[in-house]
Amino acid sequence: MNVLRLWFALIVLMLTFSFSALAQEAPRRERFLGISSHQKPAAPLPAPQGLQDHAANGKLVLSLDDSIRLALSNNTDVRIDRSQIEFAQNNLHRARGPFDPLATSGFADNRTKSPAITQIQGALIPDILVQTTILGYAQTFQTGTNFQTSFNASKLSTNDSLSLVNPSIATGLQFTVTQPLLRNFGLFPNRAPILIAQRNLNQARAVFQAEVNDIILQTVGNYWNVVFTRESLTVQRKSLEEAQKSYDHDKKALGLGALPPLDIYRSESQVASRRVGVIQAEYALKQAEDQFRQVIGADLDPAIRVLDLDLTDQPEPLGELLSTDIATTLTRALANRPELEATRQQLTSNELSIRLAHNSLKPDLELSGFYSGNGLAGNSATAGNTGLGTSLSQVFHFTYPAYGASLSLNLPIKNHSAEANLADAAVSRRRDQYQQRRTTQNITLEVTNAVHALEQAKLSMEASKVALDLAQKSLRADERKYELGAETVFFVLDAQTQLAQAELNLVQAQVNFQIAVARLDHATGDLMEHHHVEIKEPSR
Repeated sequence: MNVLRLWFALIVLMLTFSFSALAQEAPRRERFLGISSHQKPAAPLPAPQGLQDHAANGKLVLSLDDSIRLALSNNTDVRIDRSQIEFAQNNLHRARGPFDPLATSGFADNRTKSPAITQIQGALIPDILVQTTILGYAQTFQTGTNFQTSFNASKLSTNDSLSLVNPSIATGLQFTVTQPLLRNFGLFPNRAPILIAQRNLNQARAVFQAEVNDIILQTVGNYWNVVFTRESLTVQRKSLEEAQKSYDHDKKALGLGALPPLDIYRSESQVASRRVGVIQAEYALKQAEDQFRQVIGADLDPAIRVLDLDLTDQPEPLGELLSTDIATTLTRALANRPELEATRQQLTSNELSIRLAHNSLKPDLELSGFYSGNGLAGNSATAGNTGLGTSLSQVFHFTYPAYGASLSLNLPIKNHSAEANLADAAVSRRRDQYQQRRTTQNITLEVTNAVHALEQAKLSMEASKVALDLAQKSLRADERKYELGAETVFFVLDAQTQLAQAELNLVQAQVNFQIAVARLDHATGDLMEHHHVEIKEPSR
């Protein structure tokens, strides 16, 4: 038993040592592979912009338009969403890659010594030195035409006594043109990836515009939510003050013997209940403010995060109230919404993909031709000693030309891959057609709901004003009756509660109207225009 324990402890110790050795060996292996242990860190993210301009007297003073500008400058989701445009731009840049010109060059120096194996090698130990220089240029044009040119110069020195030119300098210049005649013939199949990338870029811009609209709508909603919770807290505090006054009055009456002892608990309980309402309203305001700070990026700066918010726009609408109908609003939405533009760009890409897939089904027929010139110079018994200039002159004057042409045909008996690609493109087009229909349905529903919400907010606001006026009159009447002894404090407290609720209902109706207007602008695609927002392309 002791032996087993000893072996177990020994195995554990060996495993621990092995893992420790591997952990220490990992950095060495990374350094050997050229992986530095001190990687250069990424550039830090930019700090929030524009917030300090609105700080005054320990508060962050903001209008609704100020909040929207700050949200679009500092909101993290906006920054993330904008990267899709940059990716699309990079894809467009990449799609032009097949038409990039390519220059090549090379130099080789080879010396070979080997024993002679025949009597006609000209030396017992042939010694050959070959120095070769190659220059080339190639480019594919958008018509599918491939052009290549190459220049080579080779110097040969040998101890072969049978060599006619030694040392010799051979040069050559060749031009080659290849043109597809069926598959990849013409501008479209070669430019199709660029056209698709352009449509994808347009789609990315439309999607980003839709996401900006969503961020603006979220900012508007959070702004008015803070305003409502702030006004709700004001109403709750006012209601508490009224309950406290009633309690103080009853307390005095109790001291004078004008109030039964048990009746004091009613007003006292109202004070406690409304104090709870104030506490809940205070923390609801804190939560709403924190959500608003996150939207505008104020939570990213500790110095700004601690500032109190002072939102200057009032919920009560000014001027004539907005009116519209579903038909007019829907027509504008179908013309302006970026989501529909994104689906249109996607369908256009699908059409291009289908045409490109049809091109891949064609046979591969190519016509190729070349023309070249050759030159030779060196030390010759008949021509004497000539140099590189002589060889180059022969090349560029095409003294010794060579030329030819070829026609090649690759005819797939069955092309399953191309057929599957064509089928995928057709399925993608049909799927995106359904997605476009679903987007249209969603926009139609959104427009309908936005118009109804606007009408409801207008009617609710008018009704709330009437209800507030009646609640104020009812409270004054009950207070008068209570002073005359015709009613108990119950009716006064109930009237105070009704008045507080009427004030909250009015503020809620006003805020709902402001949000309904923003939702209507979002539904029609006019939200950016109404708030003077313009999207600029990311800097390259």
